Amino acid sequence: MAMDMDQLRRIFYEECRENLEVLERELLALDPEATDLESINTIFRAAHSIKGGAATFNLDDISHFTHDMETLLDEAREGKRQLDSHTIDVLLRGGDCILSMLESYENDTDYDSSERDAVTEALNAIMGNEAAAPSEAQAPDVADVPAVSVAGEWLVGFEPHPDMLFSGNDPVRILRELEALPGGADIVCDPSALPDFTELDPEQLFLKWQVRVDGHVPREDIEAIFDWVEDECELSITRNEEASAGSSSTATASASENIAASDSAPVASAQPAEEQTSDKAQTASKSSSKKTAPKPAAKSDASVSSIRVEIDKVDNLINLVGELVITQSMLAELSSNFSPEKLEQLQSGLEQLMQNTKELQESVLDIRMLPISFAFNRFPRLIRDLSSQLGKRVELMIEGESTELDKTVLERISDPLVHLVRNAVDHGLESPEERKGKGKPEIGLVHLNAYHQGGSIVIEVSDDGAGLNKEKIWQKALDKGLISDDLPIDELTDTQVFNLVFAPGFSTAEQVSDVSGRGVGMDVVRRNIEQLGGNIDVHSAPEKGSTFKISLPLTLAILDGQLVKVAGQVYVVPLISIIESIQIDSQQIKTASGVQLYRLRDENIPILRLKEEFGLGHCGEDLDKQLLCLVEAGDKKVGLLLDELLGQQQVVIKSLESNYTRVAGISGATILGDGSVSLILDIQGLITQFLSRVSDASGHIAAA
Repeated sequence: MAMDMDQLRRIFYEECRENLEVLERELLALDPEATDLESINTIFRAAHSIKGGAATFNLDDISHFTHDMETLLDEAREGKRQLDSHTIDVLLRGGDCILSMLESYENDTDYDSSERDAVTEALNAIMGNEAAAPSEAQAPDVADVPAVSVAGEWLVGFEPHPDMLFSGNDPVRILRELEALPGGADIVCDPSALPDFTELDPEQLFLKWQVRVDGHVPREDIEAIFDWVEDECELSITRNEEASAGSSSTATASASENIAASDSAPVASAQPAEEQTSDKAQTASKSSSKKTAPKPAAKSDASVSSIRVEIDKVDNLINLVGELVITQSMLAELSSNFSPEKLEQLQSGLEQLMQNTKELQESVLDIRMLPISFAFNRFPRLIRDLSSQLGKRVELMIEGESTELDKTVLERISDPLVHLVRNAVDHGLESPEERKGKGKPEIGLVHLNAYHQGGSIVIEVSDDGAGLNKEKIWQKALDKGLISDDLPIDELTDTQVFNLVFAPGFSTAEQVSDVSGRGVGMDVVRRNIEQLGGNIDVHSAPEKGSTFKISLPLTLAILDGQLVKVAGQVYVVPLISIIESIQIDSQQIKTASGVQLYRLRDENIPILRLKEEFGLGHCGEDLDKQLLCLVEAGDKKVGLLLDELLGQQQVVIKSLESNYTRVAGISGATILGDGSVSLILDIQGLITQFLSRVSDASGHIAAA
């Protein structure tokens, strides 16, 4: 079976990102005053894995750059260096550089090498070495290593398993790392296991090596080089107690040629060793950002993102498919030889099919569910950078990171969360001096929390800062014409005032900065959340802080819906939005400012006439024979005027925007059991659009 190198590269890209996440997480958790050795070892292993994988795929700029980071980390884990705040900052910047280079390879683009060079210079300055550390491309040639065995040196026997290449590992990379050890290495290749040419499989390994390493090198340094392949080779590391001379220089030269010949790929190459050495020297001497490694083929959208699934979930899915196949076979048998007396058996089979289908559907949806920690993990770094930039001291508290939601929702909520966290640090939290003057701790708190509530997930972003200033928000809204000048602040509720921060172009920042002040962001936050079928509410108290509460559906794939009929058309109302449905009593209808309100249990609820909203005709004034479906989104309620309530069923959501165009008040479409298409109502969008129009008509808030 031929190896798909593009697939192997994609696997490496994913694993490299995971290692970068580990590196960043552990660096952020490090206490410069009391460094944890285990954490440093974890960071070192992550950097070592990145370097080794990059070298395997000839991503030399990533490999050489990570080598410098690895050298500094190695000094730290040996107790020769303390990782202070400045060093941690430089290492974090190094992780960003690696990610930038990685993305350039994925997207087949160039990257700006200036930041990489600046970080390399900073790393060398920290290590007291202004000259760049020798890279693997500058390692001494094998043929130059003395071929004389010295008493006390290490003897390394390295015999890769034949299928090592299939894991993406390359013995040449390992030999290079041995060469780069202090004192170099004497490498002798043993080709005795090579089969005849006609039986040679170019994807299998048949060579083995004997390597002599300087005895002053710690054994742990040699073992670390084989961390990636310890289960894929036969390895022996012993101390040589007696000196011997007369090692075969011919064999050493042969090994040198083998390394050069396989330098550009794990399999044999027809390019002469001299040409490759020359090419590598030229590549190493260039300080440009142009990449030299082979590029993967252009990726389709399907391969851009992936998801890792627990094996138990996959096993459960396979079992359910097996049950479905058995049920299908039973029904096929019944249909081929059906008689009236088998009707009960047929009904039982159909019920079993329905149950199997439902369980299969739930299992597939479960596979798409991911913990929200995938979105929360970026914020420790963001908080660190922002607090340094703004001169504030900030503590981040995260709760509910194991709460799961659909992968699509997770991907689309990340950017709105970034906006909210940045605003919490910039606008919400005061400076340490201000907090101290108010009797507060100098360290401000930003709290991220996620939890399930009914069929939704709730995400809260809160801070213990100064809170939202109603008068300041009201005045800014007045200056920008978002509210009429004859509307005093006393006539507005807290919710109405706080919702003004989501208006386009609104900002209370006194000065424009890199962080905020341009009035771009919060309107996008609300729009993106509403496009997901969710809503956002704001709660704030003076000097206590603010909380932004986001409610989102767990999945965008399937929902429980109530089928309703309006003007002969069937629509789907998400069941989670429905409070109750009632027969209209015309005596409970009142009109205020041109809007009909229904009085229900001491509450006046606006009536939204769907027939007129969608331009399907006029409802008339006699509403006695019609139904009112009370729905809510956030803290807002309306009554949908309907002709008829039909059944409830689960519906598969089809995107209207990707197949047609975005329609206000409609979140998607579905295909019913009879083959007809039904539109799914966007309750949040309908309520927002309706109340905004009502507010405009009554001369109150223009954009709340």
